[in-house]
Amino acid sequence: MQRSVALAGVVALAAGLAGCASLPAGTGAINSLDGRWTVDLSTNPAEPYTKAMELALKTDGTVTGSFYDSEILGGRWKTDRGRTCVSFRTTDGAGPYHSAACLVDDGTIHGQTWAEHRDFLFNWNAVRQ
Repeated sequence: MQRSVALAGVVALAAGLAGCASLPAGTGAINSLDGRWTVDLSTNPAEPYTKAMELALKTDGTVTGSFYDSEILGGRWKTDRGRTCVSFRTTDGAGPYHSAACLVDDGTIHGQTWAEHRDFLFNWNAVRQ
């Protein structure tokens, strides 16, 4: 009888742990990337140039918010291979800007933005506000 009760407890624990495993991958990363960031877009360290970025990561893998005073469109995020990254599109009205960025170990974000219509690729970093 005691063995059956113990076995039932182990089965219940395993079922509970299995339920935890069914959470969306990277759910804990939401809190790491969610929020307001200051993006350093300076081309000359003597002349600081920053813009705000706000990221809202959803459990379904989508991202909303804003970057460079533009609404994030078609945003996605994922945690894989030991890192959490976002990709999204914004626009200046003349064409799309495609951005991708990953959270790094020191709590900063390293990213890049590509604007084909402006013929540039720009690397940038961000710190939490």
